[in-house]
Amino acid sequence: MTARRDQADGRVVVVGSANVDLVVDVPRHPAGGETILGGDLRRSPGGKGANQAVAAARAGGADTTFVGALGRDESAELLLASLAGAGVRTDTVDRVDTATGTALITVSPDGENAIVVAPGANSHVHIGAAQRDRIIAADVVLAQLEIPLDTVVAGARARRDGALFVLNAAPSRELPDGLWEQLDVLVVNEHEAADLVDGPAPGGAADVAPPEALAAALLRRVRAVVVTLGGEGSLVARRGVPAVRVPAAQVAAVDTTGAGDTYCGVLAAALARGAELADAARLAGAAGALAVTRPGAQDAVPDAADVAALADELREAP
Repeated sequence: MTARRDQADGRVVVVGSANVDLVVDVPRHPAGGETILGGDLRRSPGGKGANQAVAAARAGGADTTFVGALGRDESAELLLASLAGAGVRTDTVDRVDTATGTALITVSPDGENAIVVAPGANSHVHIGAAQRDRIIAADVVLAQLEIPLDTVVAGARARRDGALFVLNAAPSRELPDGLWEQLDVLVVNEHEAADLVDGPAPGGAADVAPPEALAAALLRRVRAVVVTLGGEGSLVARRGVPAVRVPAAQVAAVDTTGAGDTYCGVLAAALARGAELADAARLAGAAGALAVTRPGAQDAVPDAADVAALADELREAP
């Protein structure tokens, strides 16, 4: 992906979900039909779209707008305060007569999480005139799959010529042809990539093809793919050029909730400033690494200066 026009901050519009996260630390994730005792309940702002918007603004330094939907409840006020505190514009957030989305999250001692989402107001995200006007002014439009697919497609189609559409295809869903046609950059983890290539594995089988093979298959349908690999970094692949492995910083994980969203938000912000895709992935990887060292989703998003410092260390490492 070639460098784009000079833009000091870059403009990002995130079209997506917003949830209140209800988080419990557990000694291990329960098996089916099992009840276990956990720690204290934590209530914090989350949702893939809102997390990515906070990351694009705070950790990525972009001029960021969030397009979403919230209820008329206390949870909505918590989310609006978090977005505004990160410098995200929220004037394109609709208020609807449905409960704000909620995520139920358990976190094990190694920082791994299990999540169930009740979409609530996220089912009512749409692209109206105000949202379309803001999208037209964006350098990058970023979306995920916790909102209606029709809305994701509409957001992609509303962008101007030359603007990029980045899709984080999570949680895994089959993508319609109309959405594939809009994609500039696809961001997936290994399991999401495998679902898009081969369909969901029977019984949730864990074995997947190597990321290089998955990326090569996805490049038949999209110009650029980023496969995130957790502690192994990421794979950046574009049509016509060799794939590049971007290493990860080695950190002690406390909570992985929202780390992937932090990655996506910073990736979008860097692309909006005209960065090459591999360079954007390096910044995004640094941001994601810092995010796992802290509990929470939006609360764990690092500052842009810390992200830049860690990315420089990774670049200079032998």
